[in-house]
Amino acid sequence: MPRLTDERREERRRHILTSAWTCFSGNGFHATSMDDVIAATGMSSSAVYRYFRSKDDLIDAAADEALALVRSLFDGLLEQRPTASPAEVVAAMVGEVRDRDSRSEYDLTRIAIQSWGEALRRPGMEERIRAFYLGVQSQLAELALRWREEGHVAADADPRGIAMVLMTLMPGLLVGRHLVAPVSAEHLIEGLSSLGSASWNA
Repeated sequence: MPRLTDERREERRRHILTSAWTCFSGNGFHATSMDDVIAATGMSSSAVYRYFRSKDDLIDAAADEALALVRSLFDGLLEQRPTASPAEVVAAMVGEVRDRDSRSEYDLTRIAIQSWGEALRRPGMEERIRAFYLGVQSQLAELALRWREEGHVAADADPRGIAMVLMTLMPGLLVGRHLVAPVSAEHLIEGLSSLGSASWNA
């Protein structure tokens, strides 16, 4: 039997992953069994286990993929020149959440929500997700620093405070989309502007 090429091996691995993610999107991590994933791949159980030893391995890979998409969003925004405005960044965040499931057979925003619960159960994943969000916070602080330098926000604005506000919007966007009602960029920007003009003195 001819040996698999590296390219073919990676294709098989990716096929297993996307099959698992489709199952996880529809039924959640814990209602999905390895037998479900194996059936979705159309491969033998021995072939699947050759690439992934357990469902936890597949969950880890699903979480990593969902988080990597968020990181790539902010990487792209940081690369833009001139710097994307606060309104453009909020619109990009809303658009990423709104359009994510239209690009594939699985919805990584649903997997992201499930990953938060999984992080509370598994210390290793908790550490990885915490490190990820601290990294995103740093990316957002860099954007906010540029906004201050370019006059988008007040000269005495705190970049870390702005970053914390934007970072806490991300889970809310997912909750809004899947559990309440989708949030529009226009309404979100209007609400943030109204809060910005509020009096915060006790």
